[in-house]
Amino acid sequence: MRALMVVPCQSSRALSALAVHRTNPMHATMHAMPCLESTELADTGMVLRPWRHDYAAAMHDAVRESMGSLNAWLPWCHAEYGLADAQARIEVCRAHWRRGELFSFAIQDAEGRLLGSVGLSQLNRLHRSANAGYWVRASAQGQGLAARALVLVARFGFERLGLIRVEIVAEPGNLASRRTAERAGARFEVIARNRIWSRDRPTDAAVYSLVPDDLTPP
Repeated sequence: MRALMVVPCQSSRALSALAVHRTNPMHATMHAMPCLESTELADTGMVLRPWRHDYAAAMHDAVRESMGSLNAWLPWCHAEYGLADAQARIEVCRAHWRRGELFSFAIQDAEGRLLGSVGLSQLNRLHRSANAGYWVRASAQGQGLAARALVLVARFGFERLGLIRVEIVAEPGNLASRRTAERAGARFEVIARNRIWSRDRPTDAAVYSLVPDDLTPP
């Protein structure tokens, strides 16, 4: 059972932003900016919540646990990763949410244990598209959690942000990330040359996409 619970923010700042962008096609489909404090996406045994400051210790623990599987593909996941890194990342996530630039969620189980992260970034307002990213802690990998979270966040993008396309871009050798995209129903499109900049060099990438018709009704 999947559910989207999004409480619109009615702050003067949010309403002013909507007024400025009312002629923008993507903004025209939004009632208001999804509220940072109240948005919740749920599936059976899984809840996605925007990152909160008090999740920092849990994020740090999850990243440290998963260093072996994440470090190869996520440059920010480094051997010296500390609590201050988690705190800084959460602050960035919250600030960018308020600006409508990044919608990042903590993946939690029914008891509130942090399982990983999923989100939408690189929003292209002209073409109503975004990039989806995700990671799952080592002890929760191999259970299909990332694919389920990806479906939830893509539906959020389509229904609440007015997107028409969500891309998943992964290095060709990142087979776990590519399998997640496929399990979520994303379509493989191309190996794009020099698609991403990673570790100070250009890198090819496998590009997958989700569009609204790819998702079954909740």
